[in-house]
Amino acid sequence: MRRLVVFFLLVSNLSWAQNIKKIELLHANLIDYNEEVYGRNVRRLVGNVMLKHENAILTCDSAFYNTEENNIRMYGNVEINFSDTIQLFGKFISYDGNTKMAKVRKDVTLIHKRATLTCDSLNYDRITNVAFYFNYGKITSHESVLVSQWGYYYSQLRDFVAVKHVILTNPQYRMFSDSLRYNIQTEIATFYGPSRIVSDTNLIYCENGWYDTKNDISRFSKHAYLWSNHKLLKGDSLFYDRHHQYGIATSNVSLTDSINHILLFGNYGKYYENPENAFLTDKAKFIAVQDSTDSLYLHADTLFYITHADSSKFFKAYYHVKIYKKDLQGSCDSLTYSVKDSIMQMFKVPILWSEANQLTAKKIDIYFRNDSIYKIFMNELAFIISKEDTSLFNQIKGKTMTGFFKNNKLYRVDVKGNGQTIYYPKDKNEIIGANKAESSDITIFVEDNQIKKIIFYKQPNATLYPLEQINPAEFKLDYFKWYEGIRPLSPEDIFKF
Repeated sequence: MRRLVVFFLLVSNLSWAQNIKKIELLHANLIDYNEEVYGRNVRRLVGNVMLKHENAILTCDSAFYNTEENNIRMYGNVEINFSDTIQLFGKFISYDGNTKMAKVRKDVTLIHKRATLTCDSLNYDRITNVAFYFNYGKITSHESVLVSQWGYYYSQLRDFVAVKHVILTNPQYRMFSDSLRYNIQTEIATFYGPSRIVSDTNLIYCENGWYDTKNDISRFSKHAYLWSNHKLLKGDSLFYDRHHQYGIATSNVSLTDSINHILLFGNYGKYYENPENAFLTDKAKFIAVQDSTDSLYLHADTLFYITHADSSKFFKAYYHVKIYKKDLQGSCDSLTYSVKDSIMQMFKVPILWSEANQLTAKKIDIYFRNDSIYKIFMNELAFIISKEDTSLFNQIKGKTMTGFFKNNKLYRVDVKGNGQTIYYPKDKNEIIGANKAESSDITIFVEDNQIKKIIFYKQPNATLYPLEQINPAEFKLDYFKWYEGIRPLSPEDIFKF
């Protein structure tokens, strides 16, 4: 067995030795051989030196050629040309014909197709067709310039792998990365560590992804975000089209408006930079941060962020809208919110809850001032209901209704057209009857969620009924509906239906 192993080793070594090609001398103006000066089997070549090794041509001003060890040291205007269009230049090259390794030093240049690498030191392995450069290198390809402390070039794949202090500069942006792969044929840069892409208009960060520098499209992942115009777009995966100026984020998406203190969340989002527009869907959530203790939370199937021609900002929410704020909750089919005017408009079965009061109408407008509600306008079939006890309800109804708030508490209601009320007056906190009244216009004053005073205008008609003469289940105004079961009681409840 041992003899068999030795035999195969001898055959393998013999085969390897037979495959080794000697470096051939093609030309030199002067050939000097001095064993005492240059060493055994060493030739000194001077002037227009040209050698060949397999499909590579080596030229220089002078060289020391060791015919026995099959290597050469080249000086002055050194160049190696490979048949696959790779060119190597430098002030000094040490080339070993046995290992096919070229070590190039000082003012090194590697040219392959339309890419050029310049550096101080480079080793090129002709067996693997891989170049290793160190002491900083610069790669120029098309409009991009890539600089790194060290890296590799895989000539067959046409891939540059740049490592440590990597900077890729393009006329439109600069990339900063810890490690990056750049293909000179596809012009795609791939990131393998913390990376930033900085332009005049935005900043992109990721820890994994790719950027197509030719088509200006990219995809990022791992802590990826896009910062543009004081907006921060995040997602587990982020796609960006620089030419069309939009980004798409998927999974755990968030869009933060730092100017207006607004946050949007979802699992799919799209953001346009100019004009600024965005939408989010799949568990979409809107948060308006109003102070350190309170915020407005909103959920809808889809949220839109829109910039109009006059630069005014709007938010739109479509389908299954729920709102939660400590002092205000709501539900409707769709709504809009104007950032400039601080007006929220609710459509299709809008419902609001303010403390003990339920407000409904065909359409509701909410007016904010200094992050607090100061007025609510209810248009068509306006209705306010509050629960007096388990079976009795105070009710206010009219064609239109305006509610006024102070310190986020309802204190006055103006009813215009077909005004109707049912309320339960008290004496020493005891209900003394049921008052049912009608008037074209009514003003109601509220204190601590209790009706304290009512002013009727234009031929009022009122009747006070003893409690024993009414049926609480039937003593309700037309279109009475009590929606307490769908009222959100926490920020998490905006996702419940």
